[in-house]
Amino acid sequence: MQVSSLNEVKIYSLSAGRSLPEWLSDRKKRALQKKDVDIRRRIELIQDFKMPTVSTKIKVSRDGQYIMAVGTYKPRVRCFDTYQLSQKFERCLDSEVVTFEILSDDYSKIVFLQCGRFVEFHSQHGHYYRTRIPKFGRDFSYHYPSCDLYFVGASSEVYRLNLEQGRFLNSLQTEASESNVCDINPVHFLFAMGTAEGRVECWDPRTRNRVGLLDCALSSVTADTEIDGLPSISALAFDGALNMAVGTSTGQVLLYDLRSSNPLIVKDHHYGLPIKSIQFQHQLDLIISADSRIIKMWNKDTGKIFTSMEPEHGINDVCLYPNSGMLMTANEAPKMNIYYIPVLGPAPKWCSFLDNLTEELEENPESTVYDDYKFVTRKDLENLGLAHLIGSTLLRAYMHGFFMDIRLYHKAKMMANPFAYEEYRREKIRQKIEETRAQRVQLKKLPKVNKELALKLIEEEGEEQQMTRKRKQKNLPSLLKDDRFKVMFENPDFQVDEQSEEFRLLNPLVSKISEKRKRKLKILEELEAIGEEEEEEPEGKASDVESSESSDDEKGWVEEVRKQRKLLRQEEKLKRRERSKEDQQTLLKPQFFEIKEGEEFRSFKDSAKKQKLMKKTLEDRLKLEEKLGTLNVSDTTVGSKQATFKLKKSEQQRKQQEAEKRHRQERKTLRRSANHLKSKRGRGRLFH
Repeated sequence: MQVSSLNEVKIYSLSAGRSLPEWLSDRKKRALQKKDVDIRRRIELIQDFKMPTVSTKIKVSRDGQYIMAVGTYKPRVRCFDTYQLSQKFERCLDSEVVTFEILSDDYSKIVFLQCGRFVEFHSQHGHYYRTRIPKFGRDFSYHYPSCDLYFVGASSEVYRLNLEQGRFLNSLQTEASESNVCDINPVHFLFAMGTAEGRVECWDPRTRNRVGLLDCALSSVTADTEIDGLPSISALAFDGALNMAVGTSTGQVLLYDLRSSNPLIVKDHHYGLPIKSIQFQHQLDLIISADSRIIKMWNKDTGKIFTSMEPEHGINDVCLYPNSGMLMTANEAPKMNIYYIPVLGPAPKWCSFLDNLTEELEENPESTVYDDYKFVTRKDLENLGLAHLIGSTLLRAYMHGFFMDIRLYHKAKMMANPFAYEEYRREKIRQKIEETRAQRVQLKKLPKVNKELALKLIEEEGEEQQMTRKRKQKNLPSLLKDDRFKVMFENPDFQVDEQSEEFRLLNPLVSKISEKRKRKLKILEELEAIGEEEEEEPEGKASDVESSESSDDEKGWVEEVRKQRKLLRQEEKLKRRERSKEDQQTLLKPQFFEIKEGEEFRSFKDSAKKQKLMKKTLEDRLKLEEKLGTLNVSDTTVGSKQATFKLKKSEQQRKQQEAEKRHRQERKTLRRSANHLKSKRGRGRLFH
């Protein structure tokens, strides 16, 4: 539960905190509640009080037992039972709901105005009837004495549907091109509608004639308001028999007495957003007006702000629970917000425990987590030597780091670096001295880091200035004066390594150019050391000498690249020699290998051969296998090739096959000898 205070009015957000996903099982939810303190401390006033994506409208039935809300996506309506603190039912619809009205005391009779010009009626069991109106509707109201539904929308007509006869009646013809909202006074049943032209037309349902016209667009423009276009009417609500509040599309709320055409008070939200909802709070004589960004509560007599709320997500609708201090909002988010403001009234009967809870919180105020705490990351803890405290009560995990007591942090920092204050003091003194030096007449000094690069930029800047003077162009900003690249000339980590291979190959003429700049650097360093009052800029050579040198540089570019490559090769050879010397000096220790059971040790040459074979390409391996006879490649009748492989046999399998072969040959010889003896015996009997 989140508590906020404005103008000494405490607002308790009952829907704040983390919500558990629906696809989790009950067992996992209970386990998470045991582990996570935030989930255990949260208040879930009504179970699953949310929509899949966005909620657009929210209303309470007249008996106060049911809360109904519509939303997307998919278009649906959900009904929550306050006595059971859970969802009663959910019904999916064919199209999105513009607005809806609960006609009965409970949820048994509901009318939905949908965006596809459909009017859908629902009873207690579900869908009852569906019809269409001629034009797209934006709002409707129910006239109880005559059982008529009045529909306003993208038309100059107001359509009437009689629920007792079950048919459309003659529509009301208005002067407006379009109408946005409408409402019926609960006392004398005056029908009022707000138009796109910024007017409010009042009609008498008994005679079906217009009885009044208010020009709210003209009255909403005051000395303090700034508008871009014509204010249209976006919200309308009656209070009693004589008062009416009107909200405009430019963010003004006008309070009228029906006996006067001038507003009693004009309240501006100062956001320029259309007013979405207007509610009346009679106990404190407040008006609760809301646009998509803020909910304001202000006194209807003086216009003084009582309190305000700015939810995290955009507001679509606001509903004040009758005779209580509870406020519910439909938002551009799955979760619907519930606020409890004890000053407005007591908690409803079905959640009376909120009064005891808020009283205990007011009696025992707790300091927030951030008071006297320091936020540290995991790297900071390692630097302080406090990484072993992760998981203990001394650290509170938050986002990508932890909160720890500021006193413990200062003690650990003093122990880790006792001279930190001295370093900080020296750094501050150095900064103060540099600030005072900046006020003096400065010489052109080069930075401590990347001096040659800075000198190169200064030279290029001078050349560009000469070119721009000739061409009369604007000077481009210098890289040295740009704050984005200031660290490159201050931090030694950004020092250019001129001995690296990439730098030498990308800058082949760096040797000649660097010699010139080194001379200039020496001159500048000597001038800085001597501390001359007037600094003379290092003079270059004559123009003809420079032009000749530039031409020589262009001619010798290829030669310089070759020289750099030769130097790199020589350096690589020297490195290899040093590595070979180190390898010769190192003594190799004997390595022992374990042979598995059932295998015979031949030599290390077999493993070497296998490694050589693995390094060869697939083509070479296939040729070698063809020579050994383990591979046979042949052409098929279709035109493709067929390859057959013969697996190599182990020594044991080979011996076993040879033994089987010898055994078969012995058996064949024995059979032949036996057959030969039988044939001889048969012949001998015939001769006898």
